[in-house]
Amino acid sequence: MFDRRAQALISPLLQAGARTLVQLGVGADVVTWAGFALGLGGAAGIALGSPGLGLALILTSRLADGLDGAVARLTRTTDRGAFLDITLDFLFYASVPLAFALADPARNALAAAVLLAAFIGTGSSFLSMAVLAERRGLTSVDYPHKGLYYLGGLTEAGETLACFALMCLWPAGFAPLALGFAALCGLTLAARLHAGWRLLGDAP
Repeated sequence: MFDRRAQALISPLLQAGARTLVQLGVGADVVTWAGFALGLGGAAGIALGSPGLGLALILTSRLADGLDGAVARLTRTTDRGAFLDITLDFLFYASVPLAFALADPARNALAAAVLLAAFIGTGSSFLSMAVLAERRGLTSVDYPHKGLYYLGGLTEAGETLACFALMCLWPAGFAPLALGFAALCGLTLAARLHAGWRLLGDAP
């Protein structure tokens, strides 16, 4: 929901970092893999009872997630890069609720399962829309530089990151935070179903 505003604010920082990486010969795919590794390290920190360390690694991971696209646009965008970016992003997002469940199964497992189920709904609606939009030659007005057709909603990357940060800062509140965010994901899914029904209703 506020991803576009956040991107506008941090874009100068990402562009400067991307130029430095390009000068050093670091490619976009390397940045993507590094960001994914940092994200999994953050999840591991949470699972091992160190949510503060987990949050630091997660924030660094998301910085890398912004840098890889900026590096790609300065060098060469590829389908492989877009595939890696979205696939590893979804794996990262799933790793955080799983980490909280592993850290305290008795208190967190059920809420983590509900949140993961909600992530499946938002993820599948996002990806199915991207595939069919590509088939029809549709482009996203709000996110024209994305590698896939980007259908937004209440729970985009920025909101998800904010929720993860709150969970790390207040680990005891994971369950209510997870259930509340799952409800927002449900609203996002409903909005995407409506958008898909409207945009794809007529034969191409």
